[in-house]
Amino acid sequence: MYEQFIEVKDCEMKLKRHQKIIDLIGRSEIETQEELARRLHEAGFPATQATVSRDIRELNLRKEINREGRSVYVPAREPAQDTGRYARVLRDAYLSMDAAQNILVIRTASGMAMAVAAVLDELKWEEVLGCIAGDDTIICVVKSEEHSHVVMERLRAFLENV
Repeated sequence: MYEQFIEVKDCEMKLKRHQKIIDLIGRSEIETQEELARRLHEAGFPATQATVSRDIRELNLRKEINREGRSVYVPAREPAQDTGRYARVLRDAYLSMDAAQNILVIRTASGMAMAVAAVLDELKWEEVLGCIAGDDTIICVVKSEEHSHVVMERLRAFLENV
């Protein structure tokens, strides 16, 4: 029982750290793993270089040359290449889902809604117009009531295949 609690807490911390990494590289140009580790530490996420390296690989970050000619981390441009990773995030955080016409209400573990919403946005499904996340609830606006059922089925398929 205690080991299961530790495993859930580790997963929650990893998802929050991944969300912070995406936030950091979106707001500033980060050139090295050491710089990323330092910024994570400053934000309250202590991580070793090995952890940062693994996170970069799992998030599918890549380097791109900026205007000044420096190589900086950016998210991969290709959407949803590693669907297994997205499915794991959904599986680990997802609690329930319900539809009200073209709005999906998705419940997650406490503190995980933003990570799940980020996955839904990253998947770039044409039926999804956008997501708003709180602490444990996501409002996902879909094009139509019919599209709500399509999105719900896709999410269920992700959860079943992991």
